[in-house]
Amino acid sequence: MKTAITELFGIQHPIIQGGMHFVGFAELASAVSNAGGLGIITGLTQKTPELLAKEIKKCQDMTDKPFGVNLTFLPTFAAPPYPEYIAAIREAGIKAVETAGRSPEQYMPALKAAGIKVIHKCTSVRHSLKAEAIGCDAVSVDGFECGGHPGEDDMPNMILLPRAEEELRIPFVASGGMADARSLVAALAMGAQGMNMGTRFIATKEAPVHENVKQALLKATELDTRLVMRALRNTERVLNNKNVEKLIEIEKEKGKNLKIEDIMDQVAGVYPKVMLEGDMNAGAWSCGMMVGLINDIPTCKELIDRIMADAEFIIRQRLTGFLDGTFTVSEPRKKVA
Repeated sequence: MKTAITELFGIQHPIIQGGMHFVGFAELASAVSNAGGLGIITGLTQKTPELLAKEIKKCQDMTDKPFGVNLTFLPTFAAPPYPEYIAAIREAGIKAVETAGRSPEQYMPALKAAGIKVIHKCTSVRHSLKAEAIGCDAVSVDGFECGGHPGEDDMPNMILLPRAEEELRIPFVASGGMADARSLVAALAMGAQGMNMGTRFIATKEAPVHENVKQALLKATELDTRLVMRALRNTERVLNNKNVEKLIEIEKEKGKNLKIEDIMDQVAGVYPKVMLEGDMNAGAWSCGMMVGLINDIPTCKELIDRIMADAEFIIRQRLTGFLDGTFTVSEPRKKVA
């Protein structure tokens, strides 16, 4: 399948593995890239630019296919040394960067001078248009269903993606709720040129996270995520657990007077405890609503091959069947116990 995204990043399939804290290591990024997608190393999981350079080298030893690096731009009072991170990316010859968080505008000259293609994660059309205006090559449009930060507009992808197609001139991928071939075909129908999957890639054999995490995703349903930190206008979709329930109780008690200090025990230092140690009640960690569509733990190649084969079936047979009268009713799929 060829789209503007496969051509832009030099990949075989229009599937991007989004950057995820303490998940986007070389093992996962290389596996996704080897399977024909675009793997992404999470830059700030590496505590220093020097460690990022080592992780990139490790990934290059594991794949000769294109892969990228995620850079999340945090508030200025907590800003990491971004110029040094960008230098490490540039010196390693990386040609794709996924940016997220705050606008990457001040760093765009350095990224573009290095010939790097930039795809920025946005939760609204207005932010997507801003990304286009500052020179981003593509946008990852995140709907309300996504894990992590869905923005404050609560706009689902059934509306957000067609609106993005109406307004944008640069290509975009759908993010949030993306899990399988149905997601990909629907995203393409609504104007996207591919899809970005985060949570789904955690439940793969190569994802370097504790087995408890993968089993939690396998057992969860679409009803098991929660929105937290709304009062701080820093909304995050997370998988429910005991500490998340405690966080929600604190939010109810504090109301509009909630401060980040009130919930530090539930949000600070959570990812290493969850992803590396397997403590599923450590606190709030990002998880998308599509967790209800996770039925197995395949390899990245098995997952991507299945998505592309099923997508071709849907496009060539199921959709065509509606036009020529040969349609069939799909059999219900069973959730793994």
